[in-house]
Amino acid sequence: LVSLQRRCSNNLNQVAIQANTYGAIYPEELAALQRDYAALWGPLSDLLKQLSALVEL
Repeated sequence: LVSLQRRCSNNLNQVAIQANTYGAIYPEELAALQRDYAALWGPLSDLLKQLSALVEL
């Protein structure tokens, strides 16, 4: 998850740089970011819920 988070952050930074430099973002890049974030936040959300349940014990 940490590796995926780093890749997502790096990709997001690259897209932001491109948008600021050239004023445009490729739809394929946005779709890839959306897939990566969905793959990251689904399992991460589940993990956080499990950890929260452990803390409540």
